[in-house]
Amino acid sequence: WSSSPPAYLQHSGPSVDEDDDDDASFRTDVEATAAAAAAQASESSRRAPIRGASSDAGVTTLAIDEAAMKKAAQVPVVSPDGYEWGPDGLHKGDPVWDIITLLAKKDAAAEPLLSSYMYMSVLSHDTLEQALSFVLANRLADSTLLPTQLMEIFNSVLFAADVDGVFVRDAIRKDIKAIYQRDPACFSYVHALLYLKGFHALQAHRIQHALWKRGQRLLALTMQARISTVFAMDLHPAARLGKGILIDHGTGVVIGETAVVGDNVSILQGVTLGGTGKDVGDRHPKIGKGVLIGAHSTILGNITVGKGAMIAAGSLVLKPVAPHTTVAGAPARSVGQARAPAPAIEMSQEISELKVGAASGGGPTERFLSFRGDLSNRDLEEAMRVEAERKEREKDERLSIWDAEECLDSSVKDLEECVEARAKGAKKGKKMRTMQADMEDLPDDVDWYI
Repeated sequence: WSSSPPAYLQHSGPSVDEDDDDDASFRTDVEATAAAAAAQASESSRRAPIRGASSDAGVTTLAIDEAAMKKAAQVPVVSPDGYEWGPDGLHKGDPVWDIITLLAKKDAAAEPLLSSYMYMSVLSHDTLEQALSFVLANRLADSTLLPTQLMEIFNSVLFAADVDGVFVRDAIRKDIKAIYQRDPACFSYVHALLYLKGFHALQAHRIQHALWKRGQRLLALTMQARISTVFAMDLHPAARLGKGILIDHGTGVVIGETAVVGDNVSILQGVTLGGTGKDVGDRHPKIGKGVLIGAHSTILGNITVGKGAMIAAGSLVLKPVAPHTTVAGAPARSVGQARAPAPAIEMSQEISELKVGAASGGGPTERFLSFRGDLSNRDLEEAMRVEAERKEREKDERLSIWDAEECLDSSVKDLEECVEARAKGAKKGKKMRTMQADMEDLPDDVDWYI
């Protein structure tokens, strides 16, 4: 856009993290934005021709004009609004959608067998919302839920002129950028839009969450069942998810009913944000901004994970996590500070270096581990040697305790045997004394007695 962004992107809706000062600009003039979006939608109701395609283009005859090729070769810059546009002003309207359509034309020209697929999924649509609705409907449809029915449901949310519609439209674009920037396996926006199930499940959840808030809970739960079946991810419609979220791979991700996930969070496969027991009410985790949750991590209960924290892969988190802290283990314990202010953006999953800590505060792990970025290899080796010696001492102490317990058990057993032997001896001595008394009572004439 040359002067200002489109009306449907001017207001990005309230963020999940309502208490953050940096979200104040996103919560102003909601009614005016909704009215502007509705006016623009009514004015653009007439379908425009596909940008970059010739007027008589068929399914497989896509013309990529010189201006489009020039636009593809340009290096995009980031505007103050956070969106990409070319230096010559060729990006007009929605720059994310412009990039997607341009790359889809190039892909169709490079792989003619996919030209029909690219046309139906991307190039036959006028907006990113239309293309996304088409892709999701075809992925989630079954014999009873037809694609046309699902597209009607999806469009009722994606093109809504209310606050939820504005929020979803902005979140879609930030999500697709997050995937491209953080996932090295994603090579373009088109790849994310058409093929990545983590992105598909996330956008389907945004739609079902809007339906849940509208009171259409049965329809939202139906979508949840289809998402679980198709994408192997269980996302409750009531869960609140922020913008710029990456769900990488996605298989096995579970997010509970009262869970809250802040902006710019990265979630890897197998992550569970669950509750504990059968209690109702607010019972699921609250994830702050910029948090990175490693693969197969489990976070249980109504606990808070602070901004910029990192949950190492395979961790079991049962207690709150401080901001910018790295936790690991089962149960998880602090192992230092996060390497970056927002680990989710850097996707850095290394645990910080080790250093012998002070003897004050915390358990042995907390005292031993602390964040230092300037440790040499010799310092690290010395720290590891000291820790190994400490563990060896603890092992020796445990062995000593075990030896003492074994000796005590042996002494008790010997004592019991001694008492039993003395009891048997006393009984035998009594019998001998009785026989001796009987012998003394015999008459002197023993032969006669016999």
